[in-house]
Amino acid sequence: MPVLLITRSPSVHDSVVPLCAAAGVGAEVCAEPSLSLAAWREADLVLVGDDLTGALVGLAPPRRTGVHVVGVGVGDDAFRHAVELGAASVVDLPTGEGWLSDELSDVGERASPGRLVGVVGGAGGAGATTLACALAQWHAARASTLLVDGDPLGPGLDRLLGMEDLPGVRWEALAETAGRLGARALREGVPRRDHLGVLTWSGLRRRLDVATARRVLPAAVLGHDLVVVDLARQGGPLLAELVDRCDDLLVVTPATVPGLAAAARLVADLGRDDRAGLVLRPGGLSDADAERVTGLPVVAAVADQRGVAASVDRGLGPLAGRGPLARAARALLADAA
Repeated sequence: MPVLLITRSPSVHDSVVPLCAAAGVGAEVCAEPSLSLAAWREADLVLVGDDLTGALVGLAPPRRTGVHVVGVGVGDDAFRHAVELGAASVVDLPTGEGWLSDELSDVGERASPGRLVGVVGGAGGAGATTLACALAQWHAARASTLLVDGDPLGPGLDRLLGMEDLPGVRWEALAETAGRLGARALREGVPRRDHLGVLTWSGLRRRLDVATARRVLPAAVLGHDLVVVDLARQGGPLLAELVDRCDDLLVVTPATVPGLAAAARLVADLGRDDRAGLVLRPGGLSDADAERVTGLPVVAAVADQRGVAASVDRGLGPLAGRGPLARAARALLADAA
């Protein structure tokens, strides 16, 4: 049961139940405190009407998270009883309806956030976007995945995956909204094919600000098992913000003198980070050379794969069948896990 509402008050009932319906979560209403104890532990969220807090305190239910006291014009007793119940907050309706709606929007979501993997090109044309798409495609065959386009000058990740015609929200719409973004709302709102969602731009006027990224990424990782962010090499404060939120950072670069020199400059700008690793593309230098120049460990090497361009042109994305990209995606995500 997602929500347990314990109340006999018609005003509390008529305020809370429509909010649950609007959030798309089920609610069980219990008017008898003693009968509510059977569902006390199982509910994702417990809302106790201020009319029954005293009776519930007398039953001494076990402490748990996700308990809130709700009421219309709550009095001082509600706050005292909330402390005795271990409730996280007291919500005065209708003033607190906005906050309660936000809380309900994430009911039933994972208790802990998913993993956030950032992919950035150490040099231009290194294949970072291709790898980001491959990682997302590989994991989406197994669990809920979101591919986030963090490069305003990129080709558009939906186009690389053949998803540009799918309906859904893009960055522009999210940038125009304010307030908390629910994990379920984001997951169900973006263009999606099976377990793979993509968040990118819809037109040519592309802009992503730090404030929007700070609102969206927490909802993204709460609503998905894996979030892959394709990062822009020259993102300034935005790049720093996105990198700071990554659990793992993959720097893709060819094993060439120009490629490693550019990657070394990028790494120096970002700062040494234990979460970062090099993904090497073909070149004449060794793994040891790459590690010495950049200061990062080599975590994978991805050979050239035939047919990638044709696969993308057919709307299949870069990960079509077996090959170097699939092997690298499997190994990298296994290491990240």
